[in-house]
Order: sequence, then C-alpha cells, then structure tokens
Amino acid sequence: MRILLAVDDSKSSQAAIDLVIREMSPKLNEICVLHVVESLLPVSYYYVVEVAAFESAQAKRLSEGREFLEGVNHRFVKVGCEVRTELKIGDTRSEILDFASVWNPDLIVVGSHGRKGLDRFLIGSVAETLARHATCSVLVARC
Repeated sequence: MRILLAVDDSKSSQAAIDLVIREMSPKLNEICVLHVVESLLPVSYYYVVEVAAFESAQAKRLSEGREFLEGVNHRFVKVGCEVRTELKIGDTRSEILDFASVWNPDLIVVGSHGRKGLDRFLIGSVAETLARHATCSVLVARC
C-alpha cells in the first residue's frame, strides 16, 4: 500500500507519525512523508520593506522544513523503515492534493489540529479539505 503522510511541526502531526509507525507496518508499505512550507508572499513585493529580508526568511523556512523532514525520516529509520520525503512550497491544501494526484497514494494520513469556530472558519481545515477532495481514503489522526 502507498501511504502519503502529510505533516507539519505540530502535536497532531506527531500523532499521525506515531500512528503510521505503530499501526501501519511501515516496513511493508511504501511511505512518502510530505511537508509543505507555506509561501510567505500573501502580498505584493511592493509591500515588502526589504526583498532581501523576505528571501532570507523564506530560505530559513525551507531550511527548517528540510531539518524537520530529516527528523521524521530518522524516526522511521529507527524502526527499520526507509521513507521517501518531499518538501513543497505553497498552499498546504493544494500542494498535498497536487502531490497526491501525481504520486497516487492508496491512503493519505494527516493530523487534525482540532480547530473550532472562528479559527476553523478563518484558517480552514486541511484534513477536511483532503477528506472532501482527495481521490483516495484519508485517515485523520487526533492527538
């Protein structure tokens, strides 16, 4: 089975990682761990005070994303499993769905932040978007 594990650096994503390691026989499945770094460009360059500072901040976020993925990869290596890791930049929901459409997983595993009310309305739910639009099953891990 092909499992796409979409993670960020949150407790709910740690729960998703734990779930895959504990319950899904990672040695017997093909697993890809995907981390999306949200783009820092919600406004035009005209509003960015210093382009170099923006580029530096984006480079730092990419570096932190790579380090995060190395840590996740290390957790799988410790249990004797190799995984593929992917780092994307952009809108989290779109990037996960786009990657899934190309990689064709049998299952997407994602954590849920458990946001409610106004936070959920304003920020949205990645898990809900995936459940509605993914072409495969989606498993949502709660912490």
